[in-house]
Amino acid sequence: MASRSHRFCVAPMMDWTDRHCRVFHRALSSHARLYTEMVTADAIIHGDRARLIGFSAIEHPIALQLGGSDPAKLSDAAQIGAAFGYDEINLNVGCPSDRVQEGRFGACLMAEPALVGRCVAAMMAAVRMPVTIKCRIGIDDQDSEKDFQGFIDTVADAGCTTFVVHARKALLQGLSPKENREIPPLNYDRVYRLKVARPQLTIVINGGVESLDASLRHLEHVDGVMLGRAAYHDPFILADVDRKVFGEARPSRQRADVISALLPYIDAHIAQGGRLSNVTRHVLGLYHGEPGGRLFRRYLSEHATRAGAAASVLAEARDIVEAQRARRSALLGAA
Repeated sequence: MASRSHRFCVAPMMDWTDRHCRVFHRALSSHARLYTEMVTADAIIHGDRARLIGFSAIEHPIALQLGGSDPAKLSDAAQIGAAFGYDEINLNVGCPSDRVQEGRFGACLMAEPALVGRCVAAMMAAVRMPVTIKCRIGIDDQDSEKDFQGFIDTVADAGCTTFVVHARKALLQGLSPKENREIPPLNYDRVYRLKVARPQLTIVINGGVESLDASLRHLEHVDGVMLGRAAYHDPFILADVDRKVFGEARPSRQRADVISALLPYIDAHIAQGGRLSNVTRHVLGLYHGEPGGRLFRRYLSEHATRAGAAASVLAEARDIVEAQRARRSALLGAA
């Protein structure tokens, strides 16, 4: 039976899923698996590692997503990630951006399954944690079911047992990364069929998943589901994950409690020279679609970016919105 470790994941997203975002998401769900933004092997080897891949212990379970195509460099980067304490190393073989292609990593590597296999084998030889792949169902004209399953088989033969599959192919020429998330049609059935054909593998589906209910429907066919932008723009989706996806008995978390849990982290971040807005930019959607949501966003947008802004600004935004919601509830109850 496949592991439940990847039953629900939050996608790696450039410029979004930084360490502050992940702490916020962890305050919403104890069990969702979190991913870093993609970091290139070269950056980890030569750059400021603490800044690039540092994280808080409360973020576990957390995966480091790497970009690269040199087995030796990826091996070194994986070892560094392991020393930092990550729970998983994930190789990005799905990003279609021009910059990524110029570096010969991301989705263009789906055309070189043998190379991806060598990269996986090198990383697995270097670390004692899972090495996983995030990929597409195909690229350009290499998008048949045979091509896709052949890629999976080659990489699985190298030792990889977990694949996160964005259920769209990528068009490497002529489309922006945004268009590659929207224009190629979704093909969830192909991912479902992969799980049927390779039941021994852990298959996680990604792409266009907009709600927890949709996630639960996917989980009838595959081992896991990964949400990206839906979880970022409407983060309170994550508050029901532990109960609905993992069967935890305790009640789902409330927005006010999530904010309260963040305040000590923010105090520590500011004490180390950080800014309140580093954290609150990820929290703006907490009341998405709810009464008080606009007021919450506006208050944080106006006050959290000011010099010297403290965690109390977020607490004030919470208190103002919760008071408004309580008044509205009382009026509705009296009607």
